[in-house]
Amino acid sequence: MSKRDTGGEFDYDAVVVGVGGMGSAATHHLAARGVDVLGLERYDIPHAMGSSHGVTRIIRKAYHEHPDYVPLLDRAYELWDDLDAQHGQSLLHTHGSLALGRPDSETVTGAEAACRRHDIDYERLAAAQINERFSGFDLPDEFVGIYQPEGGFLWSEQCIVAQVNATHREGGTIRARERVTEWEATDESVRVVTDRDTYTAEKLVVAAGAWAPNVLPELAAVLQPQRQVLGWFQPAESANFHPESMPVYIIERDADDLYYGFPQFHIPGVKVGKHYHFGEDAAPDEMAREPRSDDEAALREWLADGLPTANGPPLSLSTCLYTNTPDKEFIIDHHPSHDNVVVACGFSGHGFKFASVVGEILADLAIDGETDHPIDRFAADRFSTHTS
Repeated sequence: MSKRDTGGEFDYDAVVVGVGGMGSAATHHLAARGVDVLGLERYDIPHAMGSSHGVTRIIRKAYHEHPDYVPLLDRAYELWDDLDAQHGQSLLHTHGSLALGRPDSETVTGAEAACRRHDIDYERLAAAQINERFSGFDLPDEFVGIYQPEGGFLWSEQCIVAQVNATHREGGTIRARERVTEWEATDESVRVVTDRDTYTAEKLVVAAGAWAPNVLPELAAVLQPQRQVLGWFQPAESANFHPESMPVYIIERDADDLYYGFPQFHIPGVKVGKHYHFGEDAAPDEMAREPRSDDEAALREWLADGLPTANGPPLSLSTCLYTNTPDKEFIIDHHPSHDNVVVACGFSGHGFKFASVVGEILADLAIDGETDHPIDRFAADRFSTHTS
């Protein structure tokens, strides 16, 4: 029951804007700590308009982006396991991950550096070893791979369902199909206006994904939504692409030419995406949602060369959104002007795996004003020349 029903000073202790991957985790962790929380989502829960749909998302400890992410990943795995235990369907599937490229590529060297710094078990494999062990691949001789057995994938939509169900069990409130039109904050409170109602609270958490530039104009200059396309293709030899036979992977074919992929899971076809796709900036309410023939052709470039028996008829194509920062790292921080407003945005195409721990961090920041998790690299003021 909300404070609105019981005559409290505010309607809720906290309001969360956006109930996708990050926002659903935030509502869960806030509710679990006894916070009277309201989550507001403009679309359905889950939905296919943002950044968290498409059935699967990669999770991996061989983190080539930077070794500093690994402690957060360790906690994310623990929290996904905890959520798995509460949910009727398995969310986390660990069948291994591969970081692929030439020996001097950032994907390979970064993944190996993360494993070495944090004493993570891994194998460095030559192309021939990869092609033999995982027979869907046909990598050229000059490529190598970092194989890490704890890598795998998350069932992304079900992760959101599980977080929302946990929120409800803990007494939180979620309202879907309710769009936030404006908000304002003072030192003591926040006021959130939607197309249905107005709510007051002590704290506000904004996890609005590709709509964050609209909800957070102070950060709009460093948040750029980008159109992304995913494809699922019929394999010639299905057994080679079951989760037990094929790890998730990221492959750096050349600098700024990265692809990623998954085994078959839940829906027909082998899933593939091109990281940052065409680099096509897009406003989420105006973006071309229908995939084009050139989107499919771009995905097939990698399949034809390196995963040829997966290069069959298309079974599904889907658009989604990245929201990129200039350095392709996250923003998790207090609002630049309001200490009682917490923001999580700019996850730049590699954030979903962290959603479980991001929810914990957002609860820390909203309740305590600080967190023990290492998030200094995600400070909003690192872009101080761009933000206002």
